[in-house]
Amino acid sequence: MNANTPEEKAEPKKTNFIREIIDEDLKTGKWDGRVHTRFPPEPNGYLHIGHAKSIMLNYGIARDYNGKFNLRFDDTNPEKEEQEYVDSIIEDVKWLGADFEGRILFASDYFQQMYDYAVDLIKKGKAYVCDLNADQIREYRGTLTAPGKESPYSNRTVKENLDLFNRMRKGEFANGEKVLRAKIDMASPNVNLRDPIMYRIVHAEHHRTGNDWCIYPTYDWAHGIEDSIENITHSICTLEFENHRPLYDWYLDELGVYHPQQIEFARLNLNYTVMSKRKLLQLVQEAKVDGWDDPRMPTISGLRRRGYTTEAMKNFAEIIGVAKRDAMTDIALLEYAIREDLNKHALRAMAVLKPLKVSLIGYPEDTEEVMDAVNNPEDASAGTRKLVFGKELYIEETDFMEDPPKGFHRLVPGGEVRLRYGYIIKCEEVVKDSEGKVIELKCSYDPESRSGTGTSKKKVKGTIHWVNAKHAVKAEVRLYDRLFTVEDPASEENWLENLNPDSLITVNNALLEPSLADAKPGLNYQFERTGYFCVDKKSFAAGNLVFNRTVTLKDSWTKIIKN
Repeated sequence: MNANTPEEKAEPKKTNFIREIIDEDLKTGKWDGRVHTRFPPEPNGYLHIGHAKSIMLNYGIARDYNGKFNLRFDDTNPEKEEQEYVDSIIEDVKWLGADFEGRILFASDYFQQMYDYAVDLIKKGKAYVCDLNADQIREYRGTLTAPGKESPYSNRTVKENLDLFNRMRKGEFANGEKVLRAKIDMASPNVNLRDPIMYRIVHAEHHRTGNDWCIYPTYDWAHGIEDSIENITHSICTLEFENHRPLYDWYLDELGVYHPQQIEFARLNLNYTVMSKRKLLQLVQEAKVDGWDDPRMPTISGLRRRGYTTEAMKNFAEIIGVAKRDAMTDIALLEYAIREDLNKHALRAMAVLKPLKVSLIGYPEDTEEVMDAVNNPEDASAGTRKLVFGKELYIEETDFMEDPPKGFHRLVPGGEVRLRYGYIIKCEEVVKDSEGKVIELKCSYDPESRSGTGTSKKKVKGTIHWVNAKHAVKAEVRLYDRLFTVEDPASEENWLENLNPDSLITVNNALLEPSLADAKPGLNYQFERTGYFCVDKKSFAAGNLVFNRTVTLKDSWTKIIKN
C-alpha cells in the first residue's frame, strides 16, 4: 500500500502525535518544562533517507520547543564500526541543518557507568552470567506461542556471578563463551523480557577505546542508560522498538535512575530501493554501486552527490509527516519534492546529450550574435546570461525525425521550429553517412524571426534547444535512475536480480553551453527540456567535468516500465 503519492500533496502538517504528547507534557509540567531529544545512530554504515527523517524529526522538535538535541553514536559493536562512518554521519547531520551545539556523544563514553550498573543488577539478583551458546539461548527462549525455559545457570549465586562477570571484563573467556543476562521472566508473552542478553564477549579493537574493553553492551541495555545519563526527555524511536519499550522501562526502573519516555513512530519505507544497512553494505561490497555515496543509493551522501538539496529533504519530511503505522512511501513523492525546490532555484542552461549538427544556409560564415538567456524564470534576481549564436549548431538527435508520429512538433524534413532564444529554422536537406545514419541537417533560417527582436509574425508549434558548435563545452553526463525495477525489492528472495540495468547511463560526448565550463559542485542546473543536473563532486576533485542527473523534469517511470 502506498501511503503517499504526489497526487496527495497535502499541506505540511503543523503537528503530529509526538508533538501532541510533548504539548501535554509541557502543560502538566512533566520534565520541568524541558524538551531534550537525540539521534543515536550506530556507526556501522552511512546514513540513508530514513535516518534523515529521524534527524529532522528529533532536531525539529528540539528547535521548535527551545530544547536541546544530541548527536550520540551507539558504538557498542567494534567488529562493524569504523571512524569513516562516524565522520560521514557528522557530515550528514550538519548538512541537514541539525544543530547539536557541539554535543557529539558516544555510548563508549559511558562504558564504565554501564558496567557499574550491571554490577548493581547482579547484586540485586536481577542479572546472571550464562554459559549457553547463541543457539541454545535461542532454543531456550521459546516462541511467540510457547514460553521459554530457564537457563541452567540462572540460579548462580550473586558472589559467583560477580566473580564471573569480573573475569569476563578481564578477558579470561573466549568470544561466545559466556554472556551476562537480565533475570526477568522466561514465560513473559513479550519475548524481549525472556532474560535478554546485556553483555557479550567481543575480543576486537574498538575505534575509540582500543582494547580497553572485551565485553560490550547490547543495544537494549545501553540505549536507556545513555538516554538517562544525558537527561533526554523524549526518546523517539522507530516502530520496531515498540516491543522493546517494556525492557527499556524495566532496566531503568530496576536501576532506580532518571527515566525518559520512549515514543515510537513509523519508519520511512521507500519503494524501488532498499533501506536495510545490511543490504546497502552488500551493494557496496559486491560493487553493484560505486560506494556508499553512489547517486543511486538512498544514502544521504548519495542523494547529496546526486544534487538533492537540504530544503527538498525537509519538504519531503514535512509532506510525508509522522505516522504510527508502517506504510510504503512512493519515491515519486521524493522526486516531486526535489523538482519543486530546484524549479525555484536551479539555473537554466542548454545542453545537448546526443548531438546532431545543424548548418544554417545563408547565415554569414564569420558572424556571431550574442543573445540574452534567462537564468531562472521563477527568480528574476537570477538575471541573464549570454549565448553566442552562429552558423553551425548542434541540436538533440531526438528533436529530428524523418517519419514522425502524429503530434511530433519538432524538426522534420520541410518542417519549421524555433531555436530557443534564436531564429525559426526550416529543414531543407538531410545529410546521411554511408550507413544511412543522419549526421547533419541543412536548414534555412528566417532573419526576421529572432526571438525578442525580430519583426516576423510567423508562429511555429515547436521550440528546441541548441548549442553553438564552435563554443560548446564537452562533458560526461550521467543519467541516474531508480536502482531497482520492482516496487519492493527487499521482499524478494533474490532481491539483487531486480537491479535496474539502466539505473546509470553514461553519455560521454555531451555538448554544453560555455557558461557550464566554470560550473562548480554545489550548484544545481536545469538543462532545458532535459532535467535537473549537478556537477559530480568526486569527478570535479579529479579534474573532470561530469554532470549527474538529479531528477527528470517529470515522472516518466510508469511509461518506461510499460514500454
